[in-house]
Amino acid sequence: MCELLAMSANVPVDACFHLTGLFKRGGTTGPHKDGWGISFYEGRACHVFKDTLPSVSSAMARFVETHPIHSETILAHIRLANRGRVHLENTHPFVRELWGRHWTFMHNGQLKGERQLALNGPFLPVGNTDSEYAFCWLMEQIAARFPKPPRQSKTLWRFISEQLHILSSFGVFNAILCDSTYLYVNCSTKLSYCVRQSPFEEIHLVDSDLSLDLSTHLTADAKAVILATVPLTRNECWTALKKGEQLVMEKGEIVARFEAE
Repeated sequence: MCELLAMSANVPVDACFHLTGLFKRGGTTGPHKDGWGISFYEGRACHVFKDTLPSVSSAMARFVETHPIHSETILAHIRLANRGRVHLENTHPFVRELWGRHWTFMHNGQLKGERQLALNGPFLPVGNTDSEYAFCWLMEQIAARFPKPPRQSKTLWRFISEQLHILSSFGVFNAILCDSTYLYVNCSTKLSYCVRQSPFEEIHLVDSDLSLDLSTHLTADAKAVILATVPLTRNECWTALKKGEQLVMEKGEIVARFEAE
């Protein structure tokens, strides 16, 4: 299966250190050699980089890894293909527009029978993965229920939670969705997170002999939540999500939690 990485912070943070650890799993310390992708936000819009080469041998991955990316919200994915050929159109994260903002989505797992959920447009898949199909269906549900953004954010959180539970019924659905403000997290089998806040210490990657002194990179008021399929650092407290558990995150904080139905 694929691996996911997401970061939510209250200040722009540099993702290079974490990408170094994740990209090692794309063909060296892990088998996820069927492409990679990253999206990072600036306001309502996101930058997206994707490649079908393994992250360990991708020149574009080296560029992304060595050029500081500072953002409050970052999503990254390394792929081990099980549905859909190894092609750019099937590489995560996927992006769609709604309410004048970019929504991004990535998935780890495999669904079966998800096409029982009909698509009526305007959100249609470009590729042929179960992941992108599920994303398009989810966007259709949100757009149909809320032609305009709801006044109460919690109304949207609950609705998205319900739709993620529906998609989970079709198989393994570890998924992360972002609407440019909130990160929505659904755990089906395996996802962990760690919370970072002052006082900051030195952290060490699992997949590379590298360390980073957070106290020299973050101000005292900085907060961040890091999500990963498998923990990326060895000396931090990572919390495993339970099957069916969901999180909503904003600016480095978990603002809502939904338990399994």
